[in-house]
Amino acid sequence: MIEAKRTAGLATLTCAAALMFCVCSLAESQTAVNVQSKPEASATATKLTPTQFEVTQHASTEPPFRNAFWDSKKPGIYVDIVSSEPLFSSLDKFDSGCGWPSFSRPLVDKSVVERADHTHGVERTEVRSKEADSHLGHVFDDGPGPSHLRYCINSASLRFVPVEEMEKAGFGAYLEPFIKAGLYKPASAATASTEKK
Repeated sequence: MIEAKRTAGLATLTCAAALMFCVCSLAESQTAVNVQSKPEASATATKLTPTQFEVTQHASTEPPFRNAFWDSKKPGIYVDIVSSEPLFSSLDKFDSGCGWPSFSRPLVDKSVVERADHTHGVERTEVRSKEADSHLGHVFDDGPGPSHLRYCINSASLRFVPVEEMEKAGFGAYLEPFIKAGLYKPASAATASTEKK
């Protein structure tokens, strides 16, 4: 009788261990399938740091107050670290006190895609880049007016292009607001003022 109970207990433990192994393997394989289904997943992995890869490809979150752009005040634009598509402008950046870069709006409305996010038992709106499908962060409705939106974005999802390098980097189309704000003077205007002297 004792031997039968011991055998039954051992069989139950073996089944439980096998079941856990199958569930873990299934979860890992689903993650692998999702990552591999993204275009150029292996190329993306080689050009990103481990943190950038985890944030953009696995929707991780970098630590607050310990990231590249949370307190940056330099003029320029922020582009997707994977695809270089323009996402946000420093002109729309504000200090929300959350420890991540915060923007009141995207640079181009259609450059970001919003999705419902129910992870961690909280209902949020995830923000992803349209072209590369990179996880960027989340959008909340506690930002400044008039939109009252706060795009809370991981620095690891972004590459910063300073205003003085935007034209050379192919982002000249986004310079006009910086010119109007007096933060950039086009080379043609600088040449014209020199010629007048």
